[in-house]
Amino acid sequence: MDGGGGETIVEVGKAAETVSEEGETSSFLYATESLCMRCGENGTTRFLATRIPHFREVILMAFECPHCNERNNEVQFAGAIQPRGCLYSLKVPSGDVQILNRQVVKSDSASIKIPELEFEIPPEAQRGTLSTVEGVLLRASEELEALQEERKKVAPDTAEAINAFLKKLRSFAAGDASFTFVLNDPAGNSFIENPYAPSPDPSLSISFYERSREQQASLGFLSEPFQAGDSEINSGDASSVSPQREAHGSIGAVGNRRTIAQADSEEVAAALCRYTAPEEVLTMPSTCGACGVSCVTRFFATKIPYFREVIVMATTCDQCGYRSSELKPGGEIPAKGRRIILHVQNSADLSRDVIKSDNASVSVPELELDLTSGTLGGLVTTVEGLITKISENLQRVHGFTFGDSLDDGRRKKWLDFKERLAKLLNMEQPWTLIIDDALSSSFVSPATDAIEDDHQLIMEEYERTWEQNEELGLNDMDTSSADAAYSNPAEN
Repeated sequence: MDGGGGETIVEVGKAAETVSEEGETSSFLYATESLCMRCGENGTTRFLATRIPHFREVILMAFECPHCNERNNEVQFAGAIQPRGCLYSLKVPSGDVQILNRQVVKSDSASIKIPELEFEIPPEAQRGTLSTVEGVLLRASEELEALQEERKKVAPDTAEAINAFLKKLRSFAAGDASFTFVLNDPAGNSFIENPYAPSPDPSLSISFYERSREQQASLGFLSEPFQAGDSEINSGDASSVSPQREAHGSIGAVGNRRTIAQADSEEVAAALCRYTAPEEVLTMPSTCGACGVSCVTRFFATKIPYFREVIVMATTCDQCGYRSSELKPGGEIPAKGRRIILHVQNSADLSRDVIKSDNASVSVPELELDLTSGTLGGLVTTVEGLITKISENLQRVHGFTFGDSLDDGRRKKWLDFKERLAKLLNMEQPWTLIIDDALSSSFVSPATDAIEDDHQLIMEEYERTWEQNEELGLNDMDTSSADAAYSNPAEN
């Protein structure tokens, strides 16, 4: 199977069989003699570098000892560590055996938790594996049971408690009880299959997060040793950080990485500068999100017509070259949410500027595509760039789309979806883009000077529900004392 550009894609199941087969030779297979940890004799370890379609590169390893018949396998990642960590939460209902067969990729740095049992599999307990939800639980029960005979002699009470725990764990693996399967990987290289891809899975939630300094240290990213007493800049007292002012014209003269434009691609810089150029840029100390060393974040406030005041933030790291940019809404929290509806009718509409905030959801009714709040994070892009990002994100997250376990119906469904997604960018038919933002922090540029003259662009305001305010933390926010202080300045 060819993945484009002459790259060969090997199905994971067939690749694993190839690695495990005795005497199998292949141009991409490598075997070496290695020590068996059970009997002390020499066995054979076979390596195979392959790529999981729409996921990433992996190295499959299989060891077999002909003397004691010891066998094991392992998965390691050959590609780059992802910019952010990932957190998968799968709700497994009672009696649903099919959901236990979902494929799971667990990297060396990932941990697995089952809150209902207060049970955690730390990263060092199970190395990188390609398994299923049931397989992970059964392997954990087997490893716990391995030393039960010794425990009964040394600590009978502990052995009895573990026996009771193993019964519960095996009942979960058999589907006799409902539970939550949580997979947390700071490296972002783990994965749980979504059989409904590209549609969202009601039982599976996926979130991405910035790694903490401790997680950076565990992955070996810190160039300086981390000490427990060190305090992170991001979590410190904001009042102790005093921004430094630098004239906008002097930024480029200080260093070649010191401009807002260099903090992201030229397209993003052009989109921001199209509205206004900053007169001054403020700087504040920060921490690199990739290597954890101290760096500088630069930001400036600007006003986008027909929108609101925004704060553009850019971070560059001279140590590792990492660059990132963010767009944060400025000013007060709007009283109402906003729903933006754009009727895309021609190729010129694909070039419209789009600002998507962190909490905005995106939907395309013609595709039955619905991305929940928080997906893709905040973006400064165009309509075409937004659809391209959606396509790339779906291909990256739903890694087993063309795996050997995929049935023909689901494969056809995915191919049909990708074809329909390509038609949006080719403008073979008109379509509708809807961005729903409860904080009114998203924006689509109008095609005319007056936004009311753009009949393809509709902006609707609505009252937020109690659930939306609760999710945003607005229900518990009390600003009465501040309002009173501002309304009566003479009394202060």
